[in-house]
Amino acid sequence: MARKVVKKKGPTPEDDAREFFLALDMIEQEKGIKKEYMLDKIKQALLSAYKRDHEGVGDNLVIIADQSKNSIRMILKREVVEEVDNPDTEIALEDVRKILPHAQLGDVVSKELKTKNFGRIAAQTARQVIIQGIREAERNMVYDEFTKQTQELMMGLVTRLDPRNNGVFVKLVSGDVSTEALLTNGEQVKGETYTEGQRIRVYVVEVRQGNRGTQVVISRTHFGLVRRLFELEVPEIYDGTVEIRSIAREAGSRTKMAVWSNNPEVDPIGACVGTRGARVNAIVEELHGEKVDIIKYSEDPAEYIAAALAPADVVSVKANAEEKTCRVVVPDDQLSLAIGKEGQNARLAAKLTGFKIDIKSVSAAAAEPVEEEAPAEVVEEAPAEVLEVSDDALFAEDAE
Repeated sequence: MARKVVKKKGPTPEDDAREFFLALDMIEQEKGIKKEYMLDKIKQALLSAYKRDHEGVGDNLVIIADQSKNSIRMILKREVVEEVDNPDTEIALEDVRKILPHAQLGDVVSKELKTKNFGRIAAQTARQVIIQGIREAERNMVYDEFTKQTQELMMGLVTRLDPRNNGVFVKLVSGDVSTEALLTNGEQVKGETYTEGQRIRVYVVEVRQGNRGTQVVISRTHFGLVRRLFELEVPEIYDGTVEIRSIAREAGSRTKMAVWSNNPEVDPIGACVGTRGARVNAIVEELHGEKVDIIKYSEDPAEYIAAALAPADVVSVKANAEEKTCRVVVPDDQLSLAIGKEGQNARLAAKLTGFKIDIKSVSAAAAEPVEEEAPAEVVEEAPAEVLEVSDDALFAEDAE
């Protein structure tokens, strides 16, 4: 007796649509991409796939997605005409009346298209559009999430090192979104070493969006890193009682910061230093021994400049506020201290205050003609982009 063979039934269109919407739910859960966004991209993909072989269809193709009914339908609308010029948008009256006997010229009839009838090239086009849509959504999510972290501190994980250019790849996580950022050699502090698996604090300088995706620019040398560290460590800065008016930094070596208190009863320098230096020492440890000078900001340029040259003593300061220049006289034995090693102390003071600084010893100043008033030598000019920010600094007790 012959064996009866029962042919298995394939999935119905409703089953396919149900699996399609379930797949969208999974994408939303796993990647955080909204279902509505993906539906829009898939509609674009279907349109692109059909137009791949039917360039003249224009806007006559409509896609209707109904999740409640588990259905996705492609409807082609065509106008009933006497003679067809464009078969993608028109249909002959004679052909229509075979199905719709009462059709008239000028009517618009609809026909449902089946995606399974698409050609191989058209199907590949649809697939590429969907993949591109997912990638674009992921890039936008990274951009939107990390834009919120601009000019903030983040803790990152060192994932790999690039020996070719000394770059360090750091994994950053914000909310449910993660990305890999590159800490370039120029944004690394000299003397610091990094190893895979190490956790480091970085400052998010900016977030860029380009053709290759979202790029998060991070730094360990930016003065903003020091500013944020003090905000974390000093409650008076965080709540606005103490402000950091200006900051100048040479990463890995020294930082000078000018602070100001909005409360006469709060000592801004003492608040930043903390009991027995506890607060500033914690920051210095994070900066791997970088010296931090904290000075008190003053509206009086002469007083401000004299404080900025600490730890050197200053005899007099003659400042020209309009031209942003000043002449400073220091004791003979304090000249090298005021200038600092390789001019660092004077250079940072100039950046901090925004003044060109001409430093003279008492004996050198006395030997000059009385008529000469203009600065003879400029130690350093503060760059125009010096920012006034909210941070702090500690007077280094050791003279360089």
